[in-house]
Amino acid sequence: MRIVIGEDEALLRRGLTHVLEHAGHEVVGTAADAAELVRHTEERDPDLVITDIRMPPGHTDEGLVAALHIHRTRPRTAIVLLSQHVQRRYALELLMERPSGIGYLLKQRIADVSTFCADLERIRAGATVLDPEVVTLVVARARHTGFDDALDRLTPRQHEVLALMASGRSNAAIARRLSITEKAVVGHVSHIYDLLGLPPDEDDHRRVLAVVRHLSRGQNRT
Repeated sequence: MRIVIGEDEALLRRGLTHVLEHAGHEVVGTAADAAELVRHTEERDPDLVITDIRMPPGHTDEGLVAALHIHRTRPRTAIVLLSQHVQRRYALELLMERPSGIGYLLKQRIADVSTFCADLERIRAGATVLDPEVVTLVVARARHTGFDDALDRLTPRQHEVLALMASGRSNAAIARRLSITEKAVVGHVSHIYDLLGLPPDEDDHRRVLAVVRHLSRGQNRT
């Protein structure tokens, strides 16, 4: 997989490069600011772009803005946003624009190299992967913003299933994680869809987007 990295911290940039190359990927460019990231992406045609959200010169949302630009001009390029802290708005902004091939991960997840690299492969293949802490924040926020009734009707097990769905996990992966049968997962998913008013969808990234979009309605009610 051909990858471009956008990260202004030199040590992390070199560390990411080492991790990815050791895993067999080709890092075709690294950028220390958003403008350089966009330029490398246009010139080197990567399969995937990994970028910090906060990039020079302003260290606010330049990385996100660059990611949105890359999505609009190169829709086949998968995008992974990295963040030091959970920023719910940033995750939702990208999700609203792009239904597949995206990830939002906290930088601390890079330490689990095998999982991180597996997530990149899934994102490149079209999945949507959200950091578990992002999912937790989105669900918790929704419970306090006019979406309480539907979420409150979910059982604790269904909340677990919902969180794993929003993390991009398949039914089989959820079954393994929760030590239940895949048939039981299908039942939970069906009930979740019914309660949230969402039609079932076998396509993994579409169901993730549907769940997150529905939960994000609370963002506009506060």
